[in-house]
Amino acid sequence: MDVLDLLDQLDEIEILFEPIFSADEHVIVAYEVIGQILNEDQYFNIVEFTYDETVPADIRAEVELILIKKALTIAKDALQEANLYLPCNPNLLMLDFGETYFEVLKDLVEESLLSHINLVFPMQHFTGEINQLRHPILYIKTYGVKTVVADIGPDTKLDQILLLEPSVLKMDVSQLDYNAWGSQNYMFSTIQTLAIQMGATIMFDKIKTSYQLHYAWRNGARYFKGSYLEKPSNHLIDRGILKTRFHSECQQFILTEKKILELKYEEMNTLQKMITTTVKNTNPTSQNIDSLLKLAEKLEDYAFRLYICDDEGFQTSPNIVRLNSEWHIEEDAFGKNWSWRPYFLLNMIKLRKDLKGDLSSIYNDIQTGEPTRTYSMALNCQEFLFVDITYDYLTQHNIVN
Repeated sequence: MDVLDLLDQLDEIEILFEPIFSADEHVIVAYEVIGQILNEDQYFNIVEFTYDETVPADIRAEVELILIKKALTIAKDALQEANLYLPCNPNLLMLDFGETYFEVLKDLVEESLLSHINLVFPMQHFTGEINQLRHPILYIKTYGVKTVVADIGPDTKLDQILLLEPSVLKMDVSQLDYNAWGSQNYMFSTIQTLAIQMGATIMFDKIKTSYQLHYAWRNGARYFKGSYLEKPSNHLIDRGILKTRFHSECQQFILTEKKILELKYEEMNTLQKMITTTVKNTNPTSQNIDSLLKLAEKLEDYAFRLYICDDEGFQTSPNIVRLNSEWHIEEDAFGKNWSWRPYFLLNMIKLRKDLKGDLSSIYNDIQTGEPTRTYSMALNCQEFLFVDITYDYLTQHNIVN
């Protein structure tokens, strides 16, 4: 669409509101604002236009503010019970350090309702200095306005998230597949952990199928948006429009997940019992290498390394490692200290106090680089056995995650 044609039709901008649903209440909790103009039987996206670098920045900033004013005029009454997600091009915001944009918010929204405003920043489009952007955002946030970092993905810069301290991290569900965004993807795991530590919420966008909704739900999303739920509309709709359907689908998700978790629990429990029984029958000690080799042979169906440490994390035995279908003794591991690992010392105390073994969460082995879990148990009050489980066994028994 020609820029001049667009400028002649600014009063024809149509405002659409795309509902955002919550996982806890199963109702609409917010609307994301979309702007469009009909031109030659095709709709032209206003938000996309504001990122067109071929158009002068002052023109794009004017168009964005017109969009914001129209949206707030239509929806300001709805702010009593729902949030509004407003597009905010960070490059345009920095033209005057957010002054004009914020003045529009203050003119059209009561100060007590500013906490219902969420500014959506797609940070992959930002071309300036993040430290400079941080200042106007922090100032605006002092009035209760929240921020949303959009298009979270593999290329997201974590330092930007930390500096902006957003309330919501918005992810495109089309990027969520088992190959790119599975639970073994450490970028995604890091973002999830970061969100929890910051008190931020995860939202998944562009949900088109029940599978995508289920996948987003099981990956910690609190908010959902997409055509599978409800398409954008030029008016605000009943908050509870999908409550019954959403509730029903959520119950199915819970039922499916419980079955998966129960099977996983049984597999983990079986593994732990097999190791514990074998260890008790073998009675290995750090001074008797033959006993460790004997134990390793009995565990070779699911283990690739084992060793013994004392309660301070110092290794009191060599590593017994399986390489090329044979068990080898790694003497140079003797005396190494592992207390620097997170939760190591606390785990030692738990093993001694609870008198039962523990299977760790999934992690990547330092030497092999493969995902593994470690089973640890107390041999006595001073020594603790560690058994590293093969990735093949974990995948075959569906206990990788």
